[in-house]
Amino acid sequence: MNRLSLTRTPEGFEARLDGRLVVEHRPGRAFLSAGRGEGRYDMHHGNFEVTEALAELVALEDFELDIRPEGGAEVRFSRRGLYPVRAEFSEVRGRLVVRFQAEPEPGEDPSSRPNRYRVRLPAEASEHVYGAGEQFSYFDLRGRVFPLWTSEQGVGRNKLTEVTRLADLHDKAGGDYYWTFYPQPTFCSSRRVFYHFDATAWASFDFRFPDRHEYYVWQLPASMTVGAADSMPNLLSDLTDLLGRQPELPDWAYDGVVLGIQGGTETCLAKLERARAAGIPVSGIWAQDWEGINMTSFGQRLRWNWVWDPERYPGLDRAIRKLKAEGVRFLGYINPYVAAGKSLFEEAAAKDLLARRADGSIYRVDFGEFEAGIVDFTKPEAFAWYKGVIRKNLIELGLAGWMADFGEYLPTDAVLADGTPAELAHNEWPALWARANREAVDEAGAAGEIVYFMRAGWTGSQKWCPMMWAGDQNVDWSKDDGLPSVIPAALSLAMSGHGLHHSDIGGYTTLFMMKRTKELFQRWAELSAFTPFMRTHEGNRPKDNWQFDSDEETLAHLASMTRLHVALKPYIQECVRDTARRGLPVQRPVFLHFEEDPEAWGIQDQFLLGPDLLVAPVLEEGARMRRFHLPPGEWIEFWSDRVLRSPSPAGATLEVEAPIGKPPAFFKPRSEWRDVFRKAAREAEHRDASAAASGDRL
Repeated sequence: MNRLSLTRTPEGFEARLDGRLVVEHRPGRAFLSAGRGEGRYDMHHGNFEVTEALAELVALEDFELDIRPEGGAEVRFSRRGLYPVRAEFSEVRGRLVVRFQAEPEPGEDPSSRPNRYRVRLPAEASEHVYGAGEQFSYFDLRGRVFPLWTSEQGVGRNKLTEVTRLADLHDKAGGDYYWTFYPQPTFCSSRRVFYHFDATAWASFDFRFPDRHEYYVWQLPASMTVGAADSMPNLLSDLTDLLGRQPELPDWAYDGVVLGIQGGTETCLAKLERARAAGIPVSGIWAQDWEGINMTSFGQRLRWNWVWDPERYPGLDRAIRKLKAEGVRFLGYINPYVAAGKSLFEEAAAKDLLARRADGSIYRVDFGEFEAGIVDFTKPEAFAWYKGVIRKNLIELGLAGWMADFGEYLPTDAVLADGTPAELAHNEWPALWARANREAVDEAGAAGEIVYFMRAGWTGSQKWCPMMWAGDQNVDWSKDDGLPSVIPAALSLAMSGHGLHHSDIGGYTTLFMMKRTKELFQRWAELSAFTPFMRTHEGNRPKDNWQFDSDEETLAHLASMTRLHVALKPYIQECVRDTARRGLPVQRPVFLHFEEDPEAWGIQDQFLLGPDLLVAPVLEEGARMRRFHLPPGEWIEFWSDRVLRSPSPAGATLEVEAPIGKPPAFFKPRSEWRDVFRKAAREAEHRDASAAASGDRL
């Protein structure tokens, strides 16, 4: 049975998928527009100012429609013969696929060809929209414009805040609500439809209009894919079937917290011993400075030469083997750039593996007080060489994982080996970087043993990257760039097809008088206990920040939250399996399982962990009560076994006590996992002998 129907209307045509209007074309509402413009990209340390001089954009209202008896159609759009585009409409695996192809006009000057396109899509006034990659400020995208360009996420990300103002003045780094490491030309709608575009150029989604959505892009998309389903879970399953799914995590990843530690072998081992003495289950040490450090005015940076530094980490190879025998993995750091003047840069330059400038010289990107070369992933020899670097220098050393950082710094004026304009390769670069990591792991025979995590992404990251992390949040409580921002980040990625996400416990960016407090670290740890992966970070200025071992009470609190996380292992593992099998995320929007609850569609400060556990973390400094939305039905309070009821189909707004150490969470009474949840609560409240002897208390 065909799910797609194409019909003529009095003045145009429309396409429906399972009865839902997904494409329409008529006078005054052209499906496609075309024109010309010129863009300018100003990159400064990964922060981009993108501007445009638009010459014209005309609606291609004229059309010739050929509906085929066997299904599908061919449509030729133009405006009085100008800017002709042929669009092939077909049903593929139950989805609508529209393939676009520009048709040059006879005698056309190539320089006058269109390079700007707008696609208009039908919408309803009450519709909610989600996705567009990883969005930190707003989960429901309706009412705003979202440019799609991978970049630094920005500091503060709100032009009304002092932190953003100072970051803009200092380094053009303040950002705005739409700045993101991981954009994606995909969105899901509460109408139970998704749209995905195959294009890599700068683009934007405009969701401000009550009757339409607009996608504007600086190239003709190769295609547009539309899916429809009878429920939001089925819609996500279909989307992830299209884009790819993350594999299951290694078993060790659930067995404790990964401690972010720096400073050398002895420092790592000493801090590990202190954590163990405090009763903290530790599954790994993440030492990003395993290959050396570089001190800058921003703080402690890394050497960017991905070779073990035996002076800073003496005996690391032996320590890694010993730690693994004790159940503790060692994780490191790498990114797709090599510091100028270091050994890997010199090797890559000698082999002609680095991107170049138009004058033929090697492109050296300014990363803030040092420069680095770009491994040219469009050159097969360079791609293979860098996979070899990962295999030899990380995997053979014994690393069980790493932060695969950056990916968003490709300058638009770089010259790439395969001839692709860098402005078209820029957005796709993080996905190529993810693929390099994935293939290195697979070729080393280490699939299922290693976890690498990334901040930058694009279409394709779903199948190449097993785990995202939220990037460089401020060490504060701000909505746009602090602790509260990591929930919409996880949920928007979930609605873009990427279901595994975590964040730096305590945040990272420590600038402009910001310093991580004890309370912020503790509340962040409470949220992280209900995510698929727990990992701490010292931040860019460790001495300014409260750390996991700054006092005994913080150690005891982290022990409690980590025990909770470990006790939830069977449930979280099943949620991850659900991601691998069906594409349903681990952290889920409330509406994913409560579609009839009208309040659920606007929630971005709480989430479901899998189908049965509701989590409402404390996101405000000093708060000891938490106001939250309880979906319909009965729920059991995680910490007390108290029954809460929400008889209304619209759910209920409640307030509960939320002392430090007991983040609000609730589970379904009939859940098959209720015994696991009860055990997790008991484990979190248990004080081991060493903690009790120290006299500390939560």
